[in-house]
Amino acid sequence: MTPTLRTERLLLEPYVPEDEEGFVALFQDTRLSQWMGDGPASEAADRALFGRVFTKVYARDLFDVWAVRRDGLLVGHAEIKPTDVVGGHEIVYALAPAAWGVGLGTELAKAIVAHGFGTLGLTEVYATVAALNKASLTLLDRIGFELVRDIEEDDGSTTRVLVRRRTASDGSPLAR
Repeated sequence: MTPTLRTERLLLEPYVPEDEEGFVALFQDTRLSQWMGDGPASEAADRALFGRVFTKVYARDLFDVWAVRRDGLLVGHAEIKPTDVVGGHEIVYALAPAAWGVGLGTELAKAIVAHGFGTLGLTEVYATVAALNKASLTLLDRIGFELVRDIEEDDGSTTRVLVRRRTASDGSPLAR
């Protein structure tokens, strides 16, 4: 079951059915969706994705997926999930453009990483980011992610694979 997480300014909690319109609006904003998955999708596809959060992810307890709220409003989306692309757990985060530029992305990414290291007991957490997504690459660099490799995609674009390894300063003792 996806736990509720709190940061100084954000609440990460499981989605509820009433979040569908906000979820779809978030994913339909191309300023955000251009960097997610395979890029912008149809409204119908985003509604189907929202449905799968409940019917597959939550129903089978596959991985943690959160609605990200600030002051009670849905402002983002977050996940930590196992993925074959990196052979480990990958963080996924997105904030509505209205929430950009005030450090919420850093706060959100740090919270997901801390959950991975603490609750999930991981020793490393990955992120895959489009090479052109400079804002996300800068944010992840700032919180200790390092480049592992680049993946050349079929469309000619490049995806950067990054890793953040747990250290003694992350709280719990290092796994050996």
